[in-house]
Amino acid sequence: MKGSIKERSPGHWAIILDQRDPATGKRRRKWHSFKGTKRGAQTECARLISEMNGGDYVEPSKLTLAQFLDRWLKHIKPNVSPRTHERYEQIALKNVAPLLGAKVLSKLQPIDISQAYSKALESGRRNGTGGLSPRTVHHMHRVLFSALGQAERWRLIARNPAALLEKRDRPKIERKAVTTIAAPATAAVFDAARERRLFIPLVLAALCGLRRGEIVALRWKSVDLDNGQLAVIASTEQTDAGVIREKEAKSGKARTVALPSMAVEELRRWRVLQAQEMLRLGVRADDELHVVTQAEGSPLQPRSLTHVVSAFLKEWKVTLHGLRHSHASHMLASNIHPKIVQERLGHSSIAITMDIYSHLMPNMQGEAAATVDGVMRAAINKRTDDVG
Repeated sequence: MKGSIKERSPGHWAIILDQRDPATGKRRRKWHSFKGTKRGAQTECARLISEMNGGDYVEPSKLTLAQFLDRWLKHIKPNVSPRTHERYEQIALKNVAPLLGAKVLSKLQPIDISQAYSKALESGRRNGTGGLSPRTVHHMHRVLFSALGQAERWRLIARNPAALLEKRDRPKIERKAVTTIAAPATAAVFDAARERRLFIPLVLAALCGLRRGEIVALRWKSVDLDNGQLAVIASTEQTDAGVIREKEAKSGKARTVALPSMAVEELRRWRVLQAQEMLRLGVRADDELHVVTQAEGSPLQPRSLTHVVSAFLKEWKVTLHGLRHSHASHMLASNIHPKIVQERLGHSSIAITMDIYSHLMPNMQGEAAATVDGVMRAAINKRTDDVG
């Protein structure tokens, strides 16, 4: 394998790689363009020769990033939920492609990506009113990282340029403190909602920590009132296009949630009322019926639930998801171990729980320090007494 460079114009070089076809023995040439110094061109030539000798060489292609993203989105569609695919598509086509889509995939460099992120933060809004939020740009990075990882596995590129960005070059986001309400305010919410259909969703969020999709998907067959527990085995999602589907629980893991006695009492009361509603409609309620339904017994749509609950909770400046956070904060404030909180909320790891509720940890640290101090003082005093 041989290589050489040739200057086409100031700062623009042709890298010529010579190799012989192992089947025919004929000489073949591969041309690459390079922009930079002579030393840079020589270094790039040596890198390409090394890749060819090592079997890692990827044939140059004129495929653009926009064309590849379209191919990648079609590839992942059967393997992700419709809502996830919709979100990936929005980010890839509406945020990433306008900034980087015209770039040839094989020539995309980390500096191109870093500059695109900076531009997105400064002026990335499509309506021209300013930049995108750091969180949105962070999502751009995650989607681009995943897509280019697939390009590397397909051998369309030699390496993933998004993976080569150092941490300081990636978009940084500040985690907002979660909005919660104290137990007295939660009690006030319950009092105001008790005679409304949205009462049970509020109970499931505030006393059990269920997510919106889990509340909507919950059926009576998953609720064991005699033993005071329910099983979260499914979640309902809704796309912007209005498609609604029931899928397995988040992270693919079902979980069992112990019910507070108050939740058991309210669910018993509601089941009787719901069964009476169904009988008036000539329908016999069974275990397949959803716990939360519309008046005629049909399942509630996730966004409909959000709309109704958000309007109701406006007075308390909290959301349905905020009640789930409140449930977690009440547990942590009562010194419930974070591992139990993680399992109850269905987080995939305790690290996620600790990260989300880190603002509550200083109080727990103080209590832990006081406990250690008490134990050590007692031990020292006992030792002193024994010696004396």
